[in-house]
Amino acid sequence: MPAYTTVGALAALLKEKDLLAEESDLKGREALPVEGADCDSRVVAPGHVFVCKGAAFKSAYLVSAIESGAVAYLCAQEKAAELAKTCPDAPVLVATDLRRAMALVSAEAWGHPDQDIEILGITGTKGKSTVAYMLRTIIDAGVAAPQVGIMGSIDTFDGIESFESVNTTPEAPDLWRHLAHTRDAGLRGMVMEVSSQALKYDRVDELHMDVACFLNIGRDHISPIEHPSFEDYFESKLRIFDQARVAVVGLDMDHADEVLARASRCERVVTFSVADDASQRGADVWASDIRSERGGITFEVHSARGDRTMHVSMPGLFNVDNALAAIAMCEVAGIADECVREGLAHVRVPGRMELVETADPKVCALVDYAHNKLSYQRFFSSVSKEFAGRSVIALFGAPGGKAFERRRELPEEASRWADLIIYTEEDPAHERVEDICAEMAANTPDGQAYEVICDRPAAIARAVDAAFDAPNGAIVCLLAKGDETLQHVGDRFVPCETDGAIFEREVARRLKG
Repeated sequence: MPAYTTVGALAALLKEKDLLAEESDLKGREALPVEGADCDSRVVAPGHVFVCKGAAFKSAYLVSAIESGAVAYLCAQEKAAELAKTCPDAPVLVATDLRRAMALVSAEAWGHPDQDIEILGITGTKGKSTVAYMLRTIIDAGVAAPQVGIMGSIDTFDGIESFESVNTTPEAPDLWRHLAHTRDAGLRGMVMEVSSQALKYDRVDELHMDVACFLNIGRDHISPIEHPSFEDYFESKLRIFDQARVAVVGLDMDHADEVLARASRCERVVTFSVADDASQRGADVWASDIRSERGGITFEVHSARGDRTMHVSMPGLFNVDNALAAIAMCEVAGIADECVREGLAHVRVPGRMELVETADPKVCALVDYAHNKLSYQRFFSSVSKEFAGRSVIALFGAPGGKAFERRRELPEEASRWADLIIYTEEDPAHERVEDICAEMAANTPDGQAYEVICDRPAAIARAVDAAFDAPNGAIVCLLAKGDETLQHVGDRFVPCETDGAIFEREVARRLKG
């Protein structure tokens, strides 16, 4: 593996940016070559710089990293004295601002792979994963081997590593490792979801995006450990345009004018819309004649490339908006229209608007990651049109320790559409599932039928029974967990079955007996 820089060059770079503290000590080893950076001692490789970060960081992690071949470490000033005693012979870069320094060092240590590959970034309150998968499927259309990597809330693939994601956008050392893998694997580029947390806390600093898409904005992720206010959340997301060449913006969102004003910092702005007057409003890409079909949507798309018919192989009328975002990004990136058409016609997003049918044509399920007010509005509005006449059974919970507004907003929004709500487990972390569900139950509007079943498999079993007992059939909405196979409990991520697998098993039980 090539060395992209040296310990001394990293120190000089940090000093130039006024990020190098006087406690730094290179031990006379300025010439040591650097081949990467890590913040997880379990993945450290020889020649890497190890970043000591996090409130729960232990000195033993640094010892392990040095034993694995790390040539130097980066830490915050408050940790410098303690860590110097732990590894007195190791070169140390001490940062005045660890987050900014970590992003700068990581990009340099991995050789700025964003200069060699195409970066397509997506942010927004709702739809990031779907647009990312649409882009991935489009770019890979008609070829045997993957052409692009993906980083997001569902999974991560970089041409070398492939696994279920924990964070939507990883910390800077991991981010740049994945981008370097994408380059080294010979892929065209990386499609990535860019979270508000990543933008707020400098995880994507130094990253150049060829195209940055802003889908929409709603109230979410507002809590003491995320964003203190909507204004902070919104401003964090707007930062995506400070590091992008071309902006793609949805015109139908709230605050569109403010988003467009910030997007004007980019070299070019391309807009999309599904509104009836989209062409009059000056949208560059817009849709008309939208038709819902069983398991999919067909519509006419209009842009500089002309008028043509597109089909999306997923239910959910709101997915036209997501498809337009993907189409606009593809036009900017020069991706052929036949690939766009082929990709959208065969796209599948794990755990996103996945239709699970049963032997009874009147009973089915939709598995979806919908987890905030905006996603609920879009999801249920579409369900009411595409599955008209059926009872709606909604099963969901709320995460522990964050996004507390969901415990009020989700029961209120779901009650506008659902005949029965079942509250259950959803990544409780350090809270009791019973307490979270009780809070949501207390916020349920009067007259709304609901049940609390804390065990998620048992809750899905109850939803199946209720669906088959419904006189006119039912659509079971299994929300928030999607295709995930881990449940966040305490400090651990505990293996669990997917909602879809549990639903199919419980349907088989019901039909047998």
